[in-house]
Amino acid sequence: MSVPALPLPREWELPFEPAPSLSRPGSQVVQVACPTGLTAWLVSDYAGVREVLGDGRRFSARPGQASHMLAAFDPESEPDSFTRRDGPEHVRIRRNFAPQVSHARRLGELKPLVEDITDRAITRMLASPQPYPLHASFSTAITTEVIAELIGVPPGQRYLLRNAAQALFTTSTTAVELRAALEPLFGYLHQAVVSRRAAPGDDVLSRMILQGESSDRPLTDAELVEMNAALLIAGFDTTASMITFGLVALLNTPGEWDKLVADPALAVPATEELVRYLGVGTGLLRQATEDTRLGDQEIRAGDYVVVAVQSGNRDAALYPDADVLDIARRPGPHIGFGHGAHACVGQQVARMELNTVLAALATRVPALRLAVPVSEIEWKRDSVVRGPVELPVAWS
Repeated sequence: MSVPALPLPREWELPFEPAPSLSRPGSQVVQVACPTGLTAWLVSDYAGVREVLGDGRRFSARPGQASHMLAAFDPESEPDSFTRRDGPEHVRIRRNFAPQVSHARRLGELKPLVEDITDRAITRMLASPQPYPLHASFSTAITTEVIAELIGVPPGQRYLLRNAAQALFTTSTTAVELRAALEPLFGYLHQAVVSRRAAPGDDVLSRMILQGESSDRPLTDAELVEMNAALLIAGFDTTASMITFGLVALLNTPGEWDKLVADPALAVPATEELVRYLGVGTGLLRQATEDTRLGDQEIRAGDYVVVAVQSGNRDAALYPDADVLDIARRPGPHIGFGHGAHACVGQQVARMELNTVLAALATRVPALRLAVPVSEIEWKRDSVVRGPVELPVAWS
């Protein structure tokens, strides 16, 4: 019997829906054929997704988060990145890195920077001709500047982020093409590590170096390069796509943008709701480390498992009206930033950016609107990061 293809969201047909067969009540664990040729078990209910992501002993991240979608990655190769390590090695690196982008005091220090970058971006926007290309000129501009300022990457080198992110998240990129795009960024970051060791500043990289000096096993130069490259690349595209995609949803759903304009403080619950409702990924890959079960399905050691995070967030068991976008919804559980040991390490910075942008736009550009019908928006088709390629907007 042939294995059905992994169902993937198709924004150009159903912009605000996960793949229809994944989001209905009673979804079962089923075997699917993934775009890169892997056969995997697909888990699409909230409880099942949370179980897999939360149990690193039974379900390893070793194959890579998106090797079921990205042609450049071999899930059977030796783990060569932080995101593919499990257990103590993963914890050691994360403990050194995470406080620099998640500690409440550090976030308080970052908030004025994010607000200033957002304010200047809106000022540029309001002085620009309409329709305005919001994704490239606003969303990506903000997230690039924020993440680059955190690491200390000057404007003249920020093209390295763009090139690396585009290659990494494009499903058809080959291993050779990916290496060619990543090597310049890694080379730049290695030079930065050497210079910051000699003369630390107040950026994330310098703080990681200083914190590591007091630990039993400080991060090596290679680990510092890897972690900061991961933060730069993820911060460049995923948060920008959520800003753009979220604004499409808000401006297209009757009443939701009006709620935010009337009360910009709703930016906080709106952020959680948009991350829950939309997501910007195409599932996460894990591998069973032992014979086990998911629901009624037996899973063998070595089997691959894909968790459909977006569909899990639309599970009626989580919210009876999970298919409804409601930015006034009382924030509750969701897995939009992942779950467990490998949950998004930069999620608090992403939240801050989303909160700040939504509140600032609602305050300064209350008449913001889509400049084209949703049916005319061009959507990404060759990427593991979902959302519009570009979003023309206008205002009165």
